Amino acid sequence: MKKVAIVQSSYIPWIGYFDLIGSVDEFIIYDSMQFTKRDWRNRNLIKTPQGKKWITVPVLSKGKYLQTIFDTGIDGIKWQQDHWKSITLNYARAPFFDEISLLIEPFYQFNYSNLSELNTNLLLAICNYLSIQTTISDSNSYKLVGDKSDKLLNICIESSASSYVSGPSAKEYLDIKKFEANSIKVEWFNYDNYMPYPQLWGQFESGMSILDLLFNCGANSKDYLFNARKFNSS
Repeated sequence: MKKVAIVQSSYIPWIGYFDLIGSVDEFIIYDSMQFTKRDWRNRNLIKTPQGKKWITVPVLSKGKYLQTIFDTGIDGIKWQQDHWKSITLNYARAPFFDEISLLIEPFYQFNYSNLSELNTNLLLAICNYLSIQTTISDSNSYKLVGDKSDKLLNICIESSASSYVSGPSAKEYLDIKKFEANSIKVEWFNYDNYMPYPQLWGQFESGMSILDLLFNCGANSKDYLFNARKFNSS
């Protein structure tokens, strides 16, 4: 049995993203998809004394952002200093700031020119810290043909998946009967029931970037990361 998930990369994503990665055998970064504005691809949330704050990686556009995530360039380098300043300002008092800074700060010192490369390298470093052993590949390694549902099905077939694990939003377009015809079980990932963890700045706020968990909990982050592993079959 091989479980596969296929998801676009995100900039320092939330806890549920890493929970999904740790729940499957192969996680395929689906950056062959079109880049979408005001989405998680190039921004995420950190917690501040004033509440949630977006930090956004500026990107270069081709027309009306008619490019894949793989082809999305980063606009300049000033954002690196700005992001690290915001992170330091709001997490310097966190119990594991020094430890996690050694892991994360180098990504704000290297001049990345491509969004997918930045997201993927951050993802790999954080997965390694959290001891997530899942195989991580990218959709460039697979043949993409057909409509939205067919492309996912073909990736599953090529990757020898016996189970495709997806977020619930795909229920709107996924042709489950085609998956079943190819002996691939569709399972819907349940993002509920994450435990609150110690945070700075007052009342607990869910949905923050994984950095919030790491700075506050360090190696203990794994105790809060993985939910009950509940899947709902198609």
